[in-house]
Amino acid sequence: MNHDIRIIVLGLVAAALGAAAGWSARAVAQRRRLRRRQRFFGLPAGSECLLVAGQEPGAGGRGLSRQDTFALLELSGLVRECGAHAQIAAPEEVGQGFGTRTEFCVGGPAANRRTGAHLRSMLPGVAVDGGRREVTAFTLGGETHRLVEGEAEYALLARLRGPEGGRPVFLAAGQRGIAGQAAVRYLVRHQARLARAHGLDGTFCLLLKVVNSDAYGPDVVELVADVTRVAATPPPGGPETAGTGEPGEPGRTGGPAESPPGKS
Repeated sequence: MNHDIRIIVLGLVAAALGAAAGWSARAVAQRRRLRRRQRFFGLPAGSECLLVAGQEPGAGGRGLSRQDTFALLELSGLVRECGAHAQIAAPEEVGQGFGTRTEFCVGGPAANRRTGAHLRSMLPGVAVDGGRREVTAFTLGGETHRLVEGEAEYALLARLRGPEGGRPVFLAAGQRGIAGQAAVRYLVRHQARLARAHGLDGTFCLLLKVVNSDAYGPDVVELVADVTRVAATPPPGGPETAGTGEPGEPGRTGGPAESPPGKS
């Protein structure tokens, strides 16, 4: 009887040790994933970041579009997961360069002036055409990607760094608000994959296509191409031949774009 009891006790102890080891391994893995996420987004615990979104056209410069509001909500959840704090600002309220705080810049240059500034500064190979309310086309590497409202809308998703390094800038520039929201959702859903593909401290620029947003909203997204190299390369002939990153001023860009297919 005593022998049987010892076997039972030893079995319970072994089970308890196994459970503790499993819990400890899961906790270590979770901490490792959190540290990788914090590093990729430049959001160590207790840090601050900036969420920048443009004003809704026709709102008197006082409101956000519905799609930008949803995008900022998704980003706010991501910031909280990293243990950081977010400040929401309009483009004209920022008044600083980049690198001091992580920045998430949402919206195309039609609605967000800061998006246009980032395109001119860090992605000179991107040419933009459009009006005051939306971007009608992105041109990269001689290829033009035009907006077909509700059917095919494009967005640029980028992780950028200034010349002096520092914290990253994440850019979600859509031809319409729904495309910018889709780019943010793609970033949140595929953050681990993006970190593996481009490195925790790397830079990238992806061209995304939002398919049939009238039916599927921001959920069905295809990766058209990794355009990092061509977007960061000024066009042949110098800056005067490039688009300025503002709607209505198209230009040429240099170098062929790579086009690996993919879907979210």
